[in-house]
Amino acid sequence: MSLPSPTAESGSDAGKKLRPGRTNATKQKLFEASMELIGERGAAGVTVDEIAAAAGVSKGTVYYNFGSKSDLIAQLLRHGVDILMARLLSVEDEAADPLAAMDEMIGQAMDFMAEYPSFARLWVSENWRTPSEWQDTFAELRGRLLGVIGAAIEAVEAKYAVDPGISRGSLETAIFGACFVVGLDRQTYHPERTRAQSVAAIMASMRGYVVK
Repeated sequence: MSLPSPTAESGSDAGKKLRPGRTNATKQKLFEASMELIGERGAAGVTVDEIAAAAGVSKGTVYYNFGSKSDLIAQLLRHGVDILMARLLSVEDEAADPLAAMDEMIGQAMDFMAEYPSFARLWVSENWRTPSEWQDTFAELRGRLLGVIGAAIEAVEAKYAVDPGISRGSLETAIFGACFVVGLDRQTYHPERTRAQSVAAIMASMRGYVVK
């Protein structure tokens, strides 16, 4: 969404959106700045002025390219999920053992949570809040992430015998939720826990799905 602002940048950039490359770079700056600020004070306690200043861009640029603060947060949620999705999909390999591939996929999720713990905090605090001003955004992004997890589970089912008494949907949700909660708990309360320990704990539900 684009809302003109009287404080939009002057010169050749006035009256037009940033080029795609610049928009992506600006969005990454805003994402990193907002995650740091939101981690300190929560989404409600952070202003657009503060986010723009921390990202090194003008407030006009933020409003012109992203609209309101609510729209900015929605776009940054999408941006964060894009980063996470790219990392999850980077481990896809049809020749690999699907359980090993899922193990590494969860490891990638742990790495993301370690790099962006404030994103995990925002997700956990707002995703299940009813109502939330980003409820539709969360539903869309949740569906995308569950789709990746579901595809990984399907790969396991194609190679291994699995327990038919376990609900596929519940298993997807368990792994999805555990990635956020275990990853965030590790960053907040148990930094001594290793990546491998966190991954093994989450994978226990997946390995329990496979019939020995």
